[in-house]
Amino acid sequence: MNSDDKALFLDAMEDVTPFTQSTRRLVPTAPRPRQQIDTLQLDNFLTTGFLDVIALDEPLLFKREGLQSGVLEKLRQGKYAQQASLNLLRQPVEQCRQQLFAFIQRCSEQSLRTLLIVHGKGRDDRSHANIVRSYLARWLTEFEQVQAFCSALPHHGGSGACYVALKKSAEAKQETWEQHAKRSR
Repeated sequence: MNSDDKALFLDAMEDVTPFTQSTRRLVPTAPRPRQQIDTLQLDNFLTTGFLDVIALDEPLLFKREGLQSGVLEKLRQGKYAQQASLNLLRQPVEQCRQQLFAFIQRCSEQSLRTLLIVHGKGRDDRSHANIVRSYLARWLTEFEQVQAFCSALPHHGGSGACYVALKKSAEAKQETWEQHAKRSR
């Protein structure tokens, strides 16, 4: 600090009196609540890096190798009843990522097979709803449990929603096998 700056500072501080012990008041602060760590999210493997934005006129469609085409066709026609749904409308991408991860995990644990996910519609390719839709298309393929997904029918949200088919649980596979075994006798 040069002498001119020091003189200006001292002039500005001329009428200031320092705090003494008796004039100082401490304002009590409320203790900060402890942040809860969502242990489920520690395993969240969904990526958020570079994104290929899907054009609005391009319908969502994905099928794992080995899945019968008839299953995908029934899914596209809305012939499977939705056992659970998730609404991602107007939520930040990170929150959508966390909710989707928890939702798919819960549905797998409960042996649910067909889901409806509402992501919203945008007016242009760079709209928030289309960004969420594009991330959703990427994230769903990252789940081993997801067998297929496609755009929903108009009465379920149309291009602003998608149907998702999850793998059968071991119990459901056994049940199906037993049903077919009874028929073949």
